[in-house]
Amino acid sequence: MSTEIARLLERMTETWNAGDAAGYAGLFTEDADYITFFGLHLKGRQAIEDAHRELFRTPIKLTEGGPEPRIRPLSADVALVVTGGGSSVDGVPDPSRDSVITLTAVRGPEGWRFASFQNTRVSRP
Repeated sequence: MSTEIARLLERMTETWNAGDAAGYAGLFTEDADYITFFGLHLKGRQAIEDAHRELFRTPIKLTEGGPEPRIRPLSADVALVVTGGGSSVDGVPDPSRDSVITLTAVRGPEGWRFASFQNTRVSRP
């Protein structure tokens, strides 16, 4: 389970950095709930693809590193994932974009996909 979900997380970075909106959205279930860092709630794979097609036209790329993702099985087919996120703009790391991301991974007919995504910026209270 953990290996397959870790690979799904790697694919998120790969498809994002390739600007592949359809590939990125394909990592989510058809009815996924995706909440961006500024609170926009995207409902479903098509909405995720549409929003990211526009976003991928910007110079924002995801950066590697950060804490190891925490993958906690909740059942044989569901896991909670907590990971970190960071990005760069024009190749320059931007710490103001660091975030904590929580996802729900589910195993279905297509294999493992994310059913939910919540992105929260890291900031001081």
